[in-house]
Amino acid sequence: MESIFHEKQEGSLCAQHCLNNLLQGEYFSPVELSSIAHQLDEEERMRMAEGGVTSEDYRTFLQPSGNMDDSGFFSIQVISNALKVWGLELILFNSPEYQRLGIDPINERSFICNYKEHWFTVRKLGKQWFNLNSLLTGPELISDTYLALFLAQLQQEGYSIFVVKGDLPDCEADQLLQMIRVQQMHRPKLIGEELAQLKEQRVQKTDLERVLEANDGSGMLDEDEEDLQRALALSRQEIDMEDEEADLRRAIQLSMQGTSRNICQDIPQPSGTHLTSEELRKRREAYFEKQQQQQQEQQQQQDPPGQLTHPCEKPTASSGALDSDLGDAVSEEDMLQAAVTMSLETVRSNFKTEGKK
Repeated sequence: MESIFHEKQEGSLCAQHCLNNLLQGEYFSPVELSSIAHQLDEEERMRMAEGGVTSEDYRTFLQPSGNMDDSGFFSIQVISNALKVWGLELILFNSPEYQRLGIDPINERSFICNYKEHWFTVRKLGKQWFNLNSLLTGPELISDTYLALFLAQLQQEGYSIFVVKGDLPDCEADQLLQMIRVQQMHRPKLIGEELAQLKEQRVQKTDLERVLEANDGSGMLDEDEEDLQRALALSRQEIDMEDEEADLRRAIQLSMQGTSRNICQDIPQPSGTHLTSEELRKRREAYFEKQQQQQQEQQQQQDPPGQLTHPCEKPTASSGALDSDLGDAVSEEDMLQAAVTMSLETVRSNFKTEGKK
């Protein structure tokens, strides 16, 4: 698409844009087209003068030129004479004579279209057709199957369509598109549509700035900013909750450590001594051995003579008491852990309730 020459509309110079887009280059300027228009006016004046310079037709002809005006409009005669320089001629596509020829539009090379003093070109470049209307922001790709429908639609809207006959000058876009085909995802907009959108965006921006100035920027948070503020508030609340939970865990841990110290203090210990784990183990073994010896002596006193005892048996009463003590200790630890869990769940529930509010 970048290789295609496309002049955009300036003033009322659509005839100039039409010719340059057809020839794919800056071949004509307003000055050159004006010169052709003046030449045509002079030729027509000379023919009218043959009937008498005092005739009504001649005086009517001396009115402003019909081949151009101050806005930049040029007639079909100007365009036709400009194309004769390149050996090109125009044939009216709408005429019954041409329609009877039955020529498929796809076999032509280019068309010039006119409606209400607006001219634009439809040309084949390479193997594809393009609408080179200067009112568009860029070339519009036209498929082969759509070309006939496009021209028929223009006829229904009142356009005059001319077939350009002759060899068009070589151009870069035609050579390039002979080798590749282009695709167009979106139709180019009309220049008026693009300008209207830009104007609307500027108006909306001005209105927004005026509202912000009137409110001095306070209390005018949009939805995105409000969502951001809510997200930040929830984030800070979750951080506070985590800090509270961490503090509670540390407090419970310290409390458990304090309870362990109190239990250890309730156990009789030799004053002024701190026993290691190895010393405690040895004392526990000595205690069990002493208990075992006492039970063996009691067993020997109660058993009849000749009955052997079983020194390998361990005192069941002592082990039962030890299991009971261990069970009590485990139960107390489970109860404490359950209380800790309930405390944490209560804290989480309170913080979630406050966050919803």
